[in-house]
Amino acid sequence: MTEENSRTVGPLILVGPPGAGKGTQAKRIAERYGIPQISTGDILRDNVVRGTRLGMQAKSIMARGELVPDDLVCDMVASRLRQADCERGFILDGFPRTAAQAGWLDAFFEHEFFDNAHRGKCLPIVIRIDVDYNQLLLRLTGRRSCQTCGRIYNVHSQPPRVDELCDVDGSRLVTRNDDREEVIVERLAAYQAQTRPVADYYERKGRLVSVNGDLPVEDVTAQVVRVIEDHSAVEAGKPASGA
Repeated sequence: MTEENSRTVGPLILVGPPGAGKGTQAKRIAERYGIPQISTGDILRDNVVRGTRLGMQAKSIMARGELVPDDLVCDMVASRLRQADCERGFILDGFPRTAAQAGWLDAFFEHEFFDNAHRGKCLPIVIRIDVDYNQLLLRLTGRRSCQTCGRIYNVHSQPPRVDELCDVDGSRLVTRNDDREEVIVERLAAYQAQTRPVADYYERKGRLVSVNGDLPVEDVTAQVVRVIEDHSAVEAGKPASGA
């Protein structure tokens, strides 16, 4: 086991607009430190499939075409975070989505989660991946996917060898509905209205760290790792790397 795979990392929250690369970075960090990437979508589906009490409640709400309310989502998140694989840390993917959920999460960490001494009392690491608006549009509108193998391309940054055809199986690439420009503009506007207050919440608390998401994937990962290492050093009482 490597040092990274045995240390306590604590909770990690990634925020940023659609197309910022949160999912990509979450996977890379989860693998590096051996901690779970926790998605509210996965938690919801798991509860529905297993037929839990929370899952059945959520299923009936979704069947009516309604959004699952905060209290149900938070209960499911709490149940997941109590599992043993979260003891050294975890990455939250898609949560919190609102300032109210961020406030609930702080209360959960303070009053329950960190009561367990072996989990440590470190505060969440909140990292915002900043990407230029025009760069986001290029990333999202340029995205093409193969319906056969699922491989993702970008006509601007990672184009296929033959225009509009998959390198793997030659299938014609398609643009997902979510990647049409008019839909993307709506998604970015929704982020500004609904999810950006989450970043503002953590910024007011003095806990938000921004990284440059315009850089190549590996460079963004290096920035995120540096934030984690500096945070761990401060928690351990050691000087941070930038000190």
